[in-house]
Amino acid sequence: MEWLNYHHLLYFYTVAREGSVTRASEVLRLAQPTLSGQIRKLEESLDEKLFVREGRNLVLTDVGRMVYGYAEEIFTLGREMQDALRGRPSNRPARLLVGISDAVPKLVCHRLLETALRLEDPVELVLHEGKTNDLLAALAVQQYDMVLTDAPLGPPVRIRAFNHSLGGCGVAFFAVASLARRHRKGFPQSLDGAPMLLPTPNTALRHSLEIWFESTGIRPVAVAEIEDSALLKVFGQHGTGIFAAPDVVADEIRKIHGVQVVGRTEEVREEFYAITVERRITHPAVSAIAEAARGGILS
Repeated sequence: MEWLNYHHLLYFYTVAREGSVTRASEVLRLAQPTLSGQIRKLEESLDEKLFVREGRNLVLTDVGRMVYGYAEEIFTLGREMQDALRGRPSNRPARLLVGISDAVPKLVCHRLLETALRLEDPVELVLHEGKTNDLLAALAVQQYDMVLTDAPLGPPVRIRAFNHSLGGCGVAFFAVASLARRHRKGFPQSLDGAPMLLPTPNTALRHSLEIWFESTGIRPVAVAEIEDSALLKVFGQHGTGIFAAPDVVADEIRKIHGVQVVGRTEEVREEFYAITVERRITHPAVSAIAEAARGGILS
């Protein structure tokens, strides 16, 4: 039987948490060469690289991120065991690890995930944002309980996972007051020639917008293509152009970004999905989110 050296794992965990061998050596009170040697031994025992060097920084590999997740659980449980032995109460809530595609609007994420925070048994949310393919790769090694995306898992993705629809909604178009007044009358034809902030072509919303523009004969002028939905709205609130976002969070968008609604359409829809490695959802927080979605939380 192969045994894991937990001293080596602790050294790796501390370096990953502190961000450098220098800071970790100060925390552990070990010489830097000793610490580096111990991490190399862990890599050799696992037969995997855990760090790569980028300039002066150490960056976790995909395997390193997975090992770090397990290490965090191991040492958290160790602290809880010590507390239990000393008669200290442990109030650690269950954790919900969520990967969020950067194409999913932040306000929609909040509306979906706040359901988990209202459960009778407390839940700690751990949220990471990233590219969908990277998040799905992490999901495959159970780094996340679910991944939130704006598109279902397609055939080209070679991991065993399942789509769970969370519903969707139409979109509204937003702009600062001067642009909104200019393009509100005669909507949607008023968008022809209008300055438009578009999501990048790799997003589901961009695909839906292009189909709608083509079918209606509308030709807006693209002034910027922005992948991050939050950054796109910041450009919109400074008058750079008109942008589309889920109608279900229109009130929040108006208040936060100081913009007005130009018009609405149900012909362009944003759909959202929870992707899990389970065909049948078993995590109680994920189940609560799916149940809220079926109850029309996004309608």
